Amino acid sequence: MRILTVIGARPQFIKAGPVSAALRKLGVKEVIVHTGQHYDRSMSQVFFDELGLPSPDIHLGIGSGSHGAQTGAMLAALDSVICTHGPDCVLIYGDTNSTLAGALAAVKLHVPVAHVEAGLRSFNRKMPEEINRIVVDSISEILFTPTVTASQNLLAEGIQKKRIVPTGDVMYDAALMYGELASHSGILTRLGVSPGEYALATVHRAENTDNREHLTAIVQGLAAASATLKVLWPVHPRTSKALSSMSLNCPDTLVLTDPLSYLDMVQLERNAAIVVTDSGGVQKEAFFYKVPCVTLRTETEWTELVDLGWNRLSPPTDADAISHSILAGLGSKGQIAEPYGNGTASERIVQHLCQTSRFLAA
Repeated sequence: MRILTVIGARPQFIKAGPVSAALRKLGVKEVIVHTGQHYDRSMSQVFFDELGLPSPDIHLGIGSGSHGAQTGAMLAALDSVICTHGPDCVLIYGDTNSTLAGALAAVKLHVPVAHVEAGLRSFNRKMPEEINRIVVDSISEILFTPTVTASQNLLAEGIQKKRIVPTGDVMYDAALMYGELASHSGILTRLGVSPGEYALATVHRAENTDNREHLTAIVQGLAAASATLKVLWPVHPRTSKALSSMSLNCPDTLVLTDPLSYLDMVQLERNAAIVVTDSGGVQKEAFFYKVPCVTLRTETEWTELVDLGWNRLSPPTDADAISHSILAGLGSKGQIAEPYGNGTASERIVQHLCQTSRFLAA
């Protein structure tokens, strides 16, 4: 049996970690293809180094570009890779352009596609990620869903039940797998902060970074909150460019850093008083560590976190509202629940692939 895994962005490296480990444990041959969507070392290679991921067998080096140009370049390159390696299945993660390109390249060559983290919906088609999700789920043979809501979304869209495989969330697997490693991070000392005395912020989505009104409100909202508690902000490369091009100056009360490794981020998340983000993955990680979260969007795919009281939405249009949401969330707690499974999603995914005769090597 041969699996060809397509990854290209920081969240996918994290998700692939426990699944790749489960594949190796069962002796399944995996060919890892890195599209190069995230190419900065702080957003790419450091994850392979510290998480013990196998080095990619193939690095396409696509880099940045418009959605069409980037996806098209990936599609062309993956076409050749799939023909050369002849996998039994192409495994893809999440909702990025790498995800879309991997699915399209495979299905056009009649290679079955398995989508990890299927069924998520924001119901906002202005988001590029939402279009990617809908297209990928419609053409994937196996849909590994992380939550009950994700499975229900697919059924509501008319997806055959036999294609849907509830597994739980591989991000929770990763949190358990790498939690002990993260405890050895010295990031708190390096940044001079103490547990429970800071907010941790991340901003990277194009809907925020490419919109002056949104980014201005976010900066001002974080600045206002920083009068009460320190705000740490590891700045994504896209966000850094946007801040510069828009001439948005951050006050000294905001502690800006370069992008951090996964283990450093986990340590900061675990010890934050509150997390402020537009990242789907960070929303969940805050929940894993029982830290309240404010999401800088009008909607979220992870609706169960809002329903449980661990997350609150704060549209990135009003600085005062953002600051109020952050301060109101301090010390808050939600309901105790396990919406993402029990940490065995990776094993379930691999076992299902191995038990599905269609994917067994001839």
